[in-house]
Amino acid sequence: MRIPIREMEQFIEEHILKRGLSYFKSGAISEISEITAGEYEATVFGTNEYTVQLKISNNIVVVHNCDCPYDMGAVCKHIVAVIFHLQQDKLELTNPDFTLPKKKKTKAISQQVNELLKTISHKELMKFVQENSKKDKKFRDYFLASFAHLRQNQSKEFYQKQIHSILQTAAGRNGWIGWSEMIYVVNTTKPFLENAEKYLVNKNFNNVFFISTALLEEITEAFQYGDDSNGDLGYLVESAMELLSKLTQEKLSGTLKQEIFEYCISSFKHNLFEDWDWHLGILRIAAELIDEKHDADIILTCLDTINGQYEQERAQSFKLNLLRKFKDEKEVEKYIDEYISNPSIRTTEIEKAFKSKNFERVIGLSKDGIKCDEKDKPGLVKVWYNWLLKVAQVQKETCKIIEYARFLFIVNFHPEQDYYQILKDNIEDENWHPFLEEIIVEITPNQRWTYSELIRKIYINEEWWDRLFLMLKQNLSMENIQQNEQYLSKDYSSELIELYSERITNYIEKYIGRNHYKTACRYLRRMKKLEGNGQVNELIEVFRKQYPQRKALMDELTRV
Repeated sequence: MRIPIREMEQFIEEHILKRGLSYFKSGAISEISEITAGEYEATVFGTNEYTVQLKISNNIVVVHNCDCPYDMGAVCKHIVAVIFHLQQDKLELTNPDFTLPKKKKTKAISQQVNELLKTISHKELMKFVQENSKKDKKFRDYFLASFAHLRQNQSKEFYQKQIHSILQTAAGRNGWIGWSEMIYVVNTTKPFLENAEKYLVNKNFNNVFFISTALLEEITEAFQYGDDSNGDLGYLVESAMELLSKLTQEKLSGTLKQEIFEYCISSFKHNLFEDWDWHLGILRIAAELIDEKHDADIILTCLDTINGQYEQERAQSFKLNLLRKFKDEKEVEKYIDEYISNPSIRTTEIEKAFKSKNFERVIGLSKDGIKCDEKDKPGLVKVWYNWLLKVAQVQKETCKIIEYARFLFIVNFHPEQDYYQILKDNIEDENWHPFLEEIIVEITPNQRWTYSELIRKIYINEEWWDRLFLMLKQNLSMENIQQNEQYLSKDYSSELIELYSERITNYIEKYIGRNHYKTACRYLRRMKKLEGNGQVNELIEVFRKQYPQRKALMDELTRV
């Protein structure tokens, strides 16, 4: 869970916040150090002494870990205590409403480590590493991963065993790598990636190949028994694929080049990465290595075996690129005609035709695309209409511009251009409002959110505030009031205050919890901006009398 430090109370349960605050105020944090930029380690005294690790980026806690046994949620009180400390001391954010206890200054952890390393003998250090490697699997895995590059006779199997050991240690007895254990997996596996990058720079390409393929296979398998909700396993796979791609750009020996190519083809044929994006991606790695038509034919044969519509469409586009590189123009054109229903191929052909000003082909391909996709792929229909509009604009055909822009304005999904303005620029002034009224009448019965938003846009652009206010009353919510506030506040300030008052009262009655109280108070402050101070004060008094037992609400009301 990512925790914005300034708003952590919105992300952490109230009882955990209170306990963390209590720990902070009582001076339970004995020492805290910034290990590297943005990475902190702290010792917190509770039932025992616990170590908290945090990584902070842009005032957001992106990684947090504590070695306490708490497992009832993502964040424990020790982590919260350290965040409170950082909030005041390290990040210089808004100070909490309490005084930080004075603590005895201690040396930074990094400084303590450096001093000890200068004192400990080589023999003692060796003994320490040996003993801890025997009794602590995590220590052993991290040690081996960090210094594997010093071993002789590395191989894919060598790295694979180490990565497998890391994953099995994280999985533990129950065979499942949970969310919290993923931090260990990533931190212990990163040295392999770092060493691979060094090998790449030093032209030790064999080891880059060994590390990337070992990672790829072991991490792909780990998806079956690991929680990847944070995308950690995905990150490791992407890194391994990126390493392989970088490797293909180097001047490799013929032997290694062939070995990588054969690995890619073999892993594809044996479905090593089936059902994952890198199943096709591994063929793209192979394609980066080839210079001969024979090798291209091997990849083309593999591509013909891919199943599933989405995967087949990607494979067809990939195949077309290979055909363009290794086959004659006649075969390429034949393939394009056969698979023109592929959206990617159609788009590429339209782009080429538009660039060469072959507008007849653009129109033909776009209209055919509309006919092909209007039943099952309405999103693509909009793409093809956009191309028709672009041609009409170049050719200055006003009637067609209005036809296509009208359609695209109504569908109103990921617009490429401002269709409203295009229509206004091409329709005579005396016909403009009747044209808009036609659209409103046409789309009103559909009752879809996108159509309601489209009508709202018309009202705003035309400054039809009476109709916008009526529309708001028909779709009342605090969010909708706020959304329309800037347009209606000049003429309907008192009405907006009244609407806010009703909705906030209902909201407080229905929902309980600090986050909900914060929401209600945010809208009370909006009432104030509309010059509704009197009404806000009345509401606050009502809430104080009606809900005195809601301590969090009373607390939030003091901040309005």
